[in-house]
Amino acid sequence: MSGSQMERRRSLFPDLVDWFGTDFPRFPMWRPMPHVHPIPIEVTSQERQYTLRAELPGMDPAKDINITVEGDTLTVSAEHAESKEEKDHSEFRYGSFHRTVRLPAQIPPDGVEAEYEDGILTVRVAMEPETAETARTIPVKRTTTNGRGEP
Repeated sequence: MSGSQMERRRSLFPDLVDWFGTDFPRFPMWRPMPHVHPIPIEVTSQERQYTLRAELPGMDPAKDINITVEGDTLTVSAEHAESKEEKDHSEFRYGSFHRTVRLPAQIPPDGVEAEYEDGILTVRVAMEPETAETARTIPVKRTTTNGRGEP
């Protein structure tokens, strides 16, 4: 994948889970990991920088949020434990949260910054400029055989 345009993916049924709530029976393969929630994200790109914003309300960034980078892949995971206090009603989501984003180029080792404010995690990735691939010719060497198939 090259260029600066990120592929935008939208679910065919974006609000299906919200419409039916958590009491809706789970089908096989409905969600491969039933206790892992997707993280809503936005990804924007500017000149040589990608910015990922993720909704993670109520998190402690020092304890609850983990960001990993490998090759061209950025992964955000978080854990939100439910409080022990008695509740009459709660629509908060607790458990594990996970999202992986593939960027169109390798992520440089020192080019990632993250900050958390008002329930929004912002991760900035400074991308190195793309190097123009130059074509090269590879010489082919001739080997001689002695008649028995041996060089």
